[in-house]
Amino acid sequence: MSDLKLRQAIAAHAAMLIYTRDESEYFTAKRKAAKRLGVNFKHCPQDLPSNAEIQERLRLLSQTVENYGDSVGGTSEGLAAMRVEALWWMQTLESYQPQLIGSVWTGHVRRGSDIDLHLYTDSLEAVTMRLDEERAEYRVEHKRVIKHHQTRVYRHVHIAAAFPIELTVYSAGEVNYPFLSSITNKPIEKATPEMVRRLIEEEHPEVDLEAELDPERDVAVQDAAFMFKLLLEPLAEVKQSPTYHPEGDALYHSLQVFQLAYNAQPWNEEFLLAALLHDVGKAIDSRDHVTAGLEALDGLVTERTAWLIEHHMHAHAIHDRTVGHRLQRRLAEHPDYDDLLLLGECDRAGRKRGVAVPTVDEALAQIAAAGG
Repeated sequence: MSDLKLRQAIAAHAAMLIYTRDESEYFTAKRKAAKRLGVNFKHCPQDLPSNAEIQERLRLLSQTVENYGDSVGGTSEGLAAMRVEALWWMQTLESYQPQLIGSVWTGHVRRGSDIDLHLYTDSLEAVTMRLDEERAEYRVEHKRVIKHHQTRVYRHVHIAAAFPIELTVYSAGEVNYPFLSSITNKPIEKATPEMVRRLIEEEHPEVDLEAELDPERDVAVQDAAFMFKLLLEPLAEVKQSPTYHPEGDALYHSLQVFQLAYNAQPWNEEFLLAALLHDVGKAIDSRDHVTAGLEALDGLVTERTAWLIEHHMHAHAIHDRTVGHRLQRRLAEHPDYDDLLLLGECDRAGRKRGVAVPTVDEALAQIAAAGG
């Protein structure tokens, strides 16, 4: 690849990282993009694309997404799922007069969009205690902002849920304050829980809100998703053989395989879980990652998902024509044989450098949506 093409490739990948909100800083994005493409610019930072080059790629990427709707909100199902998630958290945090703002309310969401909620209370600790009761995974951020020569410290709580959520905690007396948009300088639209409920009923009549908003909804599913995340994240530190896995670490590979599986069968929840989780055992016991993975997932996945994970290495043997005749016949008689072969195809194809992939949270959210 020529230096110019390589520079352009790095700029394009860095723009994708920023667009999907995986990164917010241009310098970090371009260095990560270079690493993903197998390039080490440690000693030649001047060879990386400029911020202006990335901004131009970002502009083109934004136009493409807006023109073709390639986003989370590109489907009614994706937007509905985010709005239901927002309403569930508003219901859970009702003591703090929650209000929904931003793209989930207006409907202009894209990949990487989060759910923005304003809460009003003088006690940040009360909010975090409520989140602890829900066993939510979160982090607190105090952000100092200087605007119009005035300094203010904003209190943010970032929740890792089915979709990423940002809570901004204001004082109780500010509930009716007309906050202005930094872009339009006009008051920000703020929706109460009742307004969000009516919006869902009007725009997404297919949603069974009573079932979705049940206080006891999907507790086991939420616990399983939390465990999946704990098993997946260590894969980022599992370095693989460059001969068989030129793409890099095992997490990047797993997310590639998931995306390919999702492209093929976005409705097939058990198959998607197998694609995402097939290599979790590599962070536990690299000598026998299949057995280690199945033991870790015992009780968390269905029998069908476990079967696909158990035999995903056999799918490669079938492809290479090295599998034994008896095993081949036994596998072929299984009702999920075709899905096993497809999983093998996704596993082999998910080994490319520089491919854009979802985050772990995004992948788990897509699987949850597939499960209805």
